[in-house]
Amino acid sequence: MIILSKLADYGVIVATHLAAAPGQVVNAMHLAADTRLPPTTVSKVLKLLAKAGIVTAVRGAAGGYRLARAPHLVSVAEIIAAIDGAFGMTQCTSTLGPCDRLHFCPTRPHWHRINEAVGQALAQVTLDEMTGPGTFPLFPAQAGPTPNFEIVTS
Repeated sequence: MIILSKLADYGVIVATHLAAAPGQVVNAMHLAADTRLPPTTVSKVLKLLAKAGIVTAVRGAAGGYRLARAPHLVSVAEIIAAIDGAFGMTQCTSTLGPCDRLHFCPTRPHWHRINEAVGQALAQVTLDEMTGPGTFPLFPAQAGPTPNFEIVTS
């Protein structure tokens, strides 16, 4: 199983929420409440996303954060890289250093290809797609009408 770090996952969640409100400035406390993530975690994620140029901070009484670019120009791969660094599925495709099996591993040449394919797949998914039709409503104000269900008893 391949699992992103929790912080990278949270970075995608926070960025997706910002993408759902393009151009709007949202403060960290509101983002934390909307995403149900701890405020300190949201602040940490926002700082990392700001450092990578994915979000910009707006100072002042009405300050907060917004996406630095349009949602269709921000990929999931960029967000993951901003939080976790370069993507690598194995030690030999990451920046952690050489593996003990480096000189006799039959799979090493293939992991680079696999790593590149996964990286490209993540790069092709944008925040615009993450907030597109069919996605879960992100903000209560954006939620549609409550569906009417009929309970049938026999």
